[in-house]
Amino acid sequence: MPPMSPQVARTDFTGVKAAIHRKLLQKLNLERLNEVNRDDVRREVGQILEALVVGESTPMNLQERERLAQEVLDEVFGLGPLEPLLADPTVSDVLVNTHKHVYVERKGILEATSVQFRDAVHLMGIIDRIVSAIGRRVDESSPMVDARLADGSRVNAIIPPLAVDGPHLSIRRFGRDPLTADELVQNNSLTAPMLDLMRGCVKARLNVLISGGTGAGKTTFLNVLSSFISNRERIVTIEDAAELQLHQEHVVRLETRPPNIEGKGAIYQRQLVINSLRMRPDRIIVGEVRGEEALDMLQAMNTGHDGSLTTIHANTPRDALARLETMVAMASLNLPENAIRRQIASALDVVVQVSRLSDGTRKVVSLAEITGMEGDIVTMQDIFVFRKRGIRENGEVIGEFVATGVRPKFAEKLLVSGIQLPAAMFEGPRFQ
Repeated sequence: MPPMSPQVARTDFTGVKAAIHRKLLQKLNLERLNEVNRDDVRREVGQILEALVVGESTPMNLQERERLAQEVLDEVFGLGPLEPLLADPTVSDVLVNTHKHVYVERKGILEATSVQFRDAVHLMGIIDRIVSAIGRRVDESSPMVDARLADGSRVNAIIPPLAVDGPHLSIRRFGRDPLTADELVQNNSLTAPMLDLMRGCVKARLNVLISGGTGAGKTTFLNVLSSFISNRERIVTIEDAAELQLHQEHVVRLETRPPNIEGKGAIYQRQLVINSLRMRPDRIIVGEVRGEEALDMLQAMNTGHDGSLTTIHANTPRDALARLETMVAMASLNLPENAIRRQIASALDVVVQVSRLSDGTRKVVSLAEITGMEGDIVTMQDIFVFRKRGIRENGEVIGEFVATGVRPKFAEKLLVSGIQLPAAMFEGPRFQ
């Protein structure tokens, strides 16, 4: 038989894979295979699959047969064409733009892949598998859904009629082993003195707000800060989708619940924050503050629940405070603007701004202290900043971290807590 052209081989391969997948499912139904042990089932399915592959008339070498077997197993047990991408530790985001285009993010840079789904129905089947595993659904009556994978990766899916061109799927991955504090320093995300200061802030029970844009590394940095909390403390975490990876012994993880098919039964972050106050927490960690729960969180910080940590979407520390003010106003208690700002100024101690730069690197670009109020304005001062000086020809951002020369007011609080930091760490060039 003459050798097949690459195009014919590729077309045959796709067709053969679909045919074998159908036959395998029929055979599994006939043999009533029980998924008691996943590994045992996978071995049995592999044997059945080998027999089906051998029975196909399309000529395939051993490497092609092994690849075909793995892809069909991925269709049966995993997320189909996405499995190789999810197995790649360098991939931080998987972005599926309809069944034809799949992109990934590596080290902050987006790149196209050769991965494709057969059609929109194939992609919808994978989306259904993800959301049904956690008891949620996606269809025309509920065309948007947030979910998570077994490894904690965050998933968002949106389908027609809201997505005009077809289903879209976004997966934000979180490594099995989250980045450590030392790795952040090695990656030049911040300096060792900045890390020492933040470690002291957490141990001295200062309230910290981490601000940043989408994909800037807020959750990663929150994970690092939470690692400085003592094992003797009771920590309550509150999240929309559970993704924090705390390693302390005494952690209570709370997660919101979406409404059911009738639109009832939803549990929101505000209810969980209020409930957490009755659970005798030493620390409250809100994964991301995004609504009226901001008021209850600030009140908790002001009434003895110090040492709390949270994140917020904002581009600068000042924008973060403005957003927080807007969220408190969403609670509809008709609080005066000045009263809200005084709540913020008395509750928060530190605002950390993280950012993803144009070259894909993530850095702590500002570490600021909230110092109080002047009239109607919340006052802040930068302790450390990242000073950007330009961009190299290869796109790499040029810059350095500098101390502003300001010794923070909370340094006294650190000293009282037994945390001694050298005064020289705050010395640095002032801005011209």
